[in-house]
Amino acid sequence: MNTLIFNGSPRPDGDTVALIGALTAALPDPADMVDCYRADISPCVDCRACREAFRCVIDDAMQQVYRRIRAADAIVIASPIYYSQLTGPLLGALSRLQPGFYDRMRGGKGFRDRPRRGGILLVGGGNGSPAPALATTRTLLHAMGCREIAEPVMSLRTDSLPAAMDARALSAAAALGRSLGEGPL
Repeated sequence: MNTLIFNGSPRPDGDTVALIGALTAALPDPADMVDCYRADISPCVDCRACREAFRCVIDDAMQQVYRRIRAADAIVIASPIYYSQLTGPLLGALSRLQPGFYDRMRGGKGFRDRPRRGGILLVGGGNGSPAPALATTRTLLHAMGCREIAEPVMSLRTDSLPAAMDARALSAAAALGRSLGEGPL
């Protein structure tokens, strides 16, 4: 079982990582992680080269991430919520899914080459709504071929209850790990 996690958190020991830890502890195999804050991945520059062929002209770490997406049986997007949205580095990295979009427009399968399971881990404090972040996350997971997306796991009171102490969210993250570990669809 190959699980790929996109981590959109800037904090290596923060709330998002607490939920990722609960999830990965429940997986049957080690997960592969893309740390979007530290990865050498530029955002899409809309050069439109991918309109003609399934490729991206930016030569950075995303070239390897494309292979990792294709190898994944399950994909998880994990992020803090900033102003009701995913973090900028996560969105920047995943803006590079454009070659898959244009491949589908030309009649190909893009990153939807086979069905995958998807998962969502979101954390946040304050009083913003998670709805925009959830909608964006589901769109991105669908773009990567996730046909079955589990109920999102969220810890939304981290300003008063850190995710590492949110028993309900930690339990839900572990349950998500077990369900993703059921294998390919």
